[in-house]
Amino acid sequence: MESQAREIGPTVVARSLQDAVEADTIILAIPFGKHREIAKVLPTWSGKTIIDAMNSFPTRPEELDGLTSSAFVAKSFTGAKLVKGFNHLGAAKLAADPVVQGGYRVVFLSSDDENAFAPIVDLAKELGFAPVKPGKLNEGGALVSARGPVWGPLIFQDPFKKQQ
Repeated sequence: MESQAREIGPTVVARSLQDAVEADTIILAIPFGKHREIAKVLPTWSGKTIIDAMNSFPTRPEELDGLTSSAFVAKSFTGAKLVKGFNHLGAAKLAADPVVQGGYRVVFLSSDDENAFAPIVDLAKELGFAPVKPGKLNEGGALVSARGPVWGPLIFQDPFKKQQ
């Protein structure tokens, strides 16, 4: 785990699963199929905000019970607030300097819960990113969910927003 963290960048620090679940805000950046296993670690996720930074492929859309991938994930994390975000950039880009060509690297964030969304917008800004809200989970969350080899390349771009 530590070698993987070092590969991503010098500011990434590996922590245990137990350390992670003690936090109030958790970035869920694991293979999609493993999220249910992580969800079982706590009996309730009440009081926690989960940032869903996963992409659901290779899971087929029909395996998601007609839900967006984030809505599907939310079912496993009972009581948690959920924000979809940080999933369209690879880990190395997220760990790199977010200042790009005089602007700030964009991260897309979506949530149905404004109380969860606002602090994550602040976190993104604190990290140096330009947060963009493409809509609630069924709108923006669906827009930035990679769904296979055709849709995926459309979202895995590295947009930036010029300073205003």
